Amino acid sequence: MVAPRAPRRLRARALERTPAYHVAARAPRASPVPRPLAYNREKRLVQSGDFQRAFQQGSRARGSILLVVARRNGLPGTRLGLSIGKVVWKSAVKRNRVRRIFRESFRLSYPELPLGFDLVLVAASPKLEPELSATCSELVALALKAARRFDEKAAGAPAPETRAGPKSKFKSTGPTTAPPARPSTGPSSPRSPP
Repeated sequence: MVAPRAPRRLRARALERTPAYHVAARAPRASPVPRPLAYNREKRLVQSGDFQRAFQQGSRARGSILLVVARRNGLPGTRLGLSIGKVVWKSAVKRNRVRRIFRESFRLSYPELPLGFDLVLVAASPKLEPELSATCSELVALALKAARRFDEKAAGAPAPETRAGPKSKFKSTGPTTAPPARPSTGPSSPRSPP
C-alpha cells in the first residue's frame, strides 16, 4: 500500500521553505554541451555478434601492451570493444583499471584512429599495468597496422609470409606420393597362399 501524498498546498509551502540550491538542482537541465571526445554509446561494441565477427574476420596486430583486432564495420565512426579476462588479473578492481585505461586511450586518440572500423582491445600479457601515454601511442600504431592488414586481406592482396609453415619431421625431396596400399588381412577378404 502506497502512503498518501500531502495535499498540494502543503507541498507548495514546503517547496517555498527549501533552499534555492535544492530547487535549482530539480530544475530541468539545458541541453548538454557537445564534447568532441565524448565516449558515447555509438562508439561502443555492445552486441556479442559484433565481437564474434571481429574475432572471426578481423585482422590482428600485437604490441607489448595490447592486441588490437580490427574489422571494417560499414559505419562512419570507429567503435571500441574490450576483452579483458581473468587471465590478465584475478582481481576485478585491477581488471577494471586496465579497462578504464584502454577506454581512456581510445577516447583521447580517437581522431588519429582509422575511421569505419570495429576495434577490439585485448590485454597482451597477464599482470598488465598499462600507462596511459604508452597505451595511447601503441593503440594508434597497432590500429593503423591492423586496419591496413584487414584492407589488404579484403582486397585479396597476398599477405607477406612472416612465419614458416608447420615443420615436418620428414624432408621432402620431390612430389609427394601416397604410400603403397597394404593388402587387407580381414576376415572378409580371401587370403591368398604365399
